[in-house]
Amino acid sequence: MAYMNSERKAKIAANLKPVLKKYGIKGTLRVRNHMAIVLTLKSGKIDFIANSNRVCGSNPYQVSRGFRPNTGGYCDVNQFWFQDHYDGDAKAFLTEAYAALKSASWYDRSDAMTDYFDTAYYMDINIGKWNKPYEVTC
Repeated sequence: MAYMNSERKAKIAANLKPVLKKYGIKGTLRVRNHMAIVLTLKSGKIDFIANSNRVCGSNPYQVSRGFRPNTGGYCDVNQFWFQDHYDGDAKAFLTEAYAALKSASWYDRSDAMTDYFDTAYYMDINIGKWNKPYEVTC
């Protein structure tokens, strides 16, 4: 059963801090419903929204499915598909951030075919918030 507590959060925060500093990004960590750790990116040198719009907009599969560019200034990152939606520094940062989020004894023995879900905890990365968009700094 998924469970997140303050001890796991502290371990993740210690591993995530150097990654945020390396890429010049400011973000916050929080625990949601004692089941998930959520990283919200507030500002930084990487323009995630423009990067995703460029990568997805040049993908014929995405365009054929009716791709519309993100103009809201915030988005949720899909942890299973971010490699296809980002490139360059954005992809490198997200790869390292997910590795840091998994540093507190994370495991996933889920099997959707048999309706069995067993994971240590869930992870979310949000770029900005609906009421406060992500800011690109120079």
